[in-house]
Amino acid sequence: MRSWLDRFQPLGRALMLPIAVLPVAALLLRLGQDDVLAIPFIAAAGQAIFDHLGLLFAAGVAVGLARENHGAAALAGIVCYLVATEGAKPLLAVPPDALVGATDTTRDLFVGAWKAKQIAKLSVPAGILSGLIAGALYNRYSAITLPSYLGFFAGRRFVPIVAGVAGVGLALAFGGGFPLFEAGVDQLSHWIIAAGPVGLFLYGLLNRLLLVTGLHHILNNLAWFLVGDFHGATGDLKRFFAGDPTAGAFMSGFFPVMMFGLPAACLAMYRAALPTRRKEVAGLYLSLALTSLLTGVTEPIEFTFLFLAPLLFAVHAVLTGLAMVTMDLLGAKLGFGFSAGLFDYVLNYGLATRPLLLLPVGAVYALVYYGVFSWAIRRFDLKLPGRDADAAAILPATSAGGGDRAEAFAAALGGPDNLASIDACTTRLRLHVDDPGRIDRPALAALGARGVLDLGGGSVQVVVGPEADQLASALRAVTRRPEAGNTAANATRGISPGSDDQNDLNRLLAGLDRSAVDQAGRRLVIPQAADHLDHRLQQCAEVRAVARVGEDLHVFLTLPAGMLLRPVDPASAGPPSK
Repeated sequence: MRSWLDRFQPLGRALMLPIAVLPVAALLLRLGQDDVLAIPFIAAAGQAIFDHLGLLFAAGVAVGLARENHGAAALAGIVCYLVATEGAKPLLAVPPDALVGATDTTRDLFVGAWKAKQIAKLSVPAGILSGLIAGALYNRYSAITLPSYLGFFAGRRFVPIVAGVAGVGLALAFGGGFPLFEAGVDQLSHWIIAAGPVGLFLYGLLNRLLLVTGLHHILNNLAWFLVGDFHGATGDLKRFFAGDPTAGAFMSGFFPVMMFGLPAACLAMYRAALPTRRKEVAGLYLSLALTSLLTGVTEPIEFTFLFLAPLLFAVHAVLTGLAMVTMDLLGAKLGFGFSAGLFDYVLNYGLATRPLLLLPVGAVYALVYYGVFSWAIRRFDLKLPGRDADAAAILPATSAGGGDRAEAFAAALGGPDNLASIDACTTRLRLHVDDPGRIDRPALAALGARGVLDLGGGSVQVVVGPEADQLASALRAVTRRPEAGNTAANATRGISPGSDDQNDLNRLLAGLDRSAVDQAGRRLVIPQAADHLDHRLQQCAEVRAVARVGEDLHVFLTLPAGMLLRPVDPASAGPPSK
C-alpha cells in the first residue's frame, strides 16, 4: 500500500502541466497593454488563457494523472468540467440587487452575466476536481469491455461518457451548494489576509519546506488562484494581471531570494571549493546562478545543499518567509507568470507597485546568503560539489536528453529493467523503480543530478534541473528498446537471447503464484497485484490494455491466454506479488 505522500505527489506533478502555459499568457497579456506595444488583440489572446484556466486545469490534471498520459483523459476532463460548470448555472439563485437597472429585454443578459461571474470564481477548483475525476476514471475504465452491441463505446471511448455523468453530480454540488463553496473560499481568503505578516511568513516557510515532497504546488495553487477577488479575478496571480494594485503579496517575496540570495549562495559555494577543482565546478555554479537569476528556477541549487545541510535549508526557508513579510511591509507588490526571475521582473514592471524596492532588499539578501553559506560550508565542512578531492568529475548537462546521457542515467538507476514508470515535473524525474537498492547515487551525482529522493514504495525522484522533461522522454525511449529491458533481465536469469523465456509477459508473470491467476479467454485477472506491475505489463507486446479494479489487475491480451502463456511447473511458481 502506497503512503499518503506517494498518493498526493501525482497531483503536484499534474498541476505543473496547466501551469506551464502561464508564461505565454502573461507574455501576451503584457505585450498587448497600452504601456508596452498597445496591440489589443495580443492582450486579448493572453487574457483568453487566464479566462479559461479552469478548462486548462481540467484537461492538464487529467492527462497528468492518467496512465500513459493519454489524450482521452483530457477529453474526459473537459467534458466533466463543462457539464459541471454549465449545469450548475441554472441552479444558482440570482439576488435582486444583481438585476438593478435591468429591463425586460436585458434581464436575461444580466442573469447570464451574474451567473457566469459567480461560477468563474470556482473555475480553477472545479477544473482541478474535474481533472482528478477524469484521470481516476481513465485509469479505472480505459480497458472496460461492454456487450458486443455496445462495443463501439468500450475502452477509452467509455471514459468521457462516464466523466459526463460524474460532471452532472458536480453540477448538482456546485449549483446547490454554491453559497457554501463561496462562503468557504471567502472565509479562507479573509483568514489568510487577516493573518497579515504571520500568514505570509508561514506561506514562504512552508513553500520551501514542502519543496522536498513536491507538494508546494498545491499550496501555491491555493494562494495564486483562490485568495482574494478583484472584479471576478480570483487568486493573487490572476488579480495581479487583472490590475489589482493590492495583489502580489504571495509572489513578491520570492524575488529577493531567487534573483539575489541563491545566486549569492552559488558564489559562496564556488569560492569554498578546493582550488584544484574550482575550474571544474565554475561552469556548474554559474549555470545554477544564472538559471535562478533569470528564470527563478531554484530547485537545482536547493537540492545541492538540502541533504548535506538540512539546517542550512531550514535557514533558507525562514529567510524566504521573512522576504515575504519584508516586501509586504515595504508595500512592494511584484508578480510573475512563471517564477520570480529577471525576465518576469522586467516584463511585469509596469504592473508592479514600488518595484525598485527590490534592489536594496535584494542587495541585503545577497550579503546575508553569501555570509551564511560561506560560514556554514567552512564551519561544518560541507562536501558540496568542488569540496571533495576524491569525487568523480561532474559531467556537463549540455547534452541533456541525449541518447548517451539517457543510457548513462538508466544504468545509474539500476538499468532499464529497473524502471517501472518514468515521469517528470519542472526540475525532477519522478520514477517508480522495482528495486531502489540498485540505484547508484554517486553515478547520478557525476551525471549532474543534484539530489535523489527515496519516498518509499519504489517511488524515487531525481533532481536534474529544467531539462527533466527532455531527459524523461529520452529515458522512455531507452526503456522501450527491445534490448534494453530484456537483455538485462535475461542476463540476470541466465537466459540466452532468442530463447522462449525471453517472452516479456511470461517473464513478468514468472514470480507470481500462477494458480491464483484467473484466465478467461483474452483476459487475465491477477489478485493483489503490486502497484508497479501494471506499468510493466503495459510495455509488453502481448498486452492490449491493463485496468486495476481494487487490488486486482485485469490484463487484456492480444491473443487468448492459452496461446501466450507457457505451462508452469507448480513447484517453481513463486508467491503472489504484494
